[in-house]
Amino acid sequence: MSVTVVIAFSRQDLHKPWRLPGRSFHISRRKVRLLSKREPFLSRHISHRGGAGENLENTMAAFKHAVDLGTDMLELDCHMTKDEQVVVSHDANLERSTGISAYISDVAYADLPPYLCKLGVTFQRECVCEGGEDKHIPLLRDVFEAFPNTPVNIDIKVNNDTLIKKVSELVVKYDREHITVWGNSSNQIVQKCYKENPRIPVLFSMRRVLMLVGLFYTGLLPFVPLKEQFLEIPMPSIVTKHLMRDPDKMTRSQHVITWLADTLLMRRALFNHLTARGIQVYVWVLNDEKDFKRAFDLGATGVMTDFPTKLRDFMEKNGTAKSLNKLD
Repeated sequence: MSVTVVIAFSRQDLHKPWRLPGRSFHISRRKVRLLSKREPFLSRHISHRGGAGENLENTMAAFKHAVDLGTDMLELDCHMTKDEQVVVSHDANLERSTGISAYISDVAYADLPPYLCKLGVTFQRECVCEGGEDKHIPLLRDVFEAFPNTPVNIDIKVNNDTLIKKVSELVVKYDREHITVWGNSSNQIVQKCYKENPRIPVLFSMRRVLMLVGLFYTGLLPFVPLKEQFLEIPMPSIVTKHLMRDPDKMTRSQHVITWLADTLLMRRALFNHLTARGIQVYVWVLNDEKDFKRAFDLGATGVMTDFPTKLRDFMEKNGTAKSLNKLD
């Protein structure tokens, strides 16, 4: 006869044998960890600002469109208003997106202006996105409520302790620690995020990326523990494609720096090593099929794009494995 026993226990109790009348048994720490750990997610298709090339960036309309397409992850940016509401918006100053020169931190949420009808797409030269009816700057909680099962990648845009604390509180409130990633290129912000809530996975900061590359090329990387679970890096070649107004006018030194950065970062061996350690590698912000193919061929876990429909169609056409938001 088999007996199933459900027992509530503390971490200290794992060291103790458990007893029933006439029986004793020991609970394995490894088994408890495996049973209690949530199923991790795997993101192949990531929508940058919700898909800034197909809808106005960081709007609920953009997020809904991306989720309806089947995106694995929403990438977004957070600021805090004067009345301490966490909002989803990229720029600290509202001028580019709304035409009003004011800082989000100086404006109450109810007084935030709407987005302009047209916004330029940062990573696609000479491309403008025309929005529909939704020109509203949303709250982070609106996103969490609307898409409770969709992983979200949060860029904490300013070094503000209250913002970091409030984002953490929202993640906990909506039970999203297992499907949220956060961080920034600033190492100080990432350290604060990790200190505030180490249960939310963090991204590599720029300083840690440079450290990572140094360790890789010196052969020391396999021996160094890493707390980060996600590497999010640009494909340097997109600088000449989309960020330079006139690529033909790039100086020789600019070409050399771009080539060197691309050569050092876009390495299959590096990506394979990290993914073998359970670290997902995301390459951003890619908007054409040639770059999609290169990133996946190099072994990147996922691609971040402004055009979620284009990436979905590419993945379907090329048979690129689509995640079911869990690792095998």
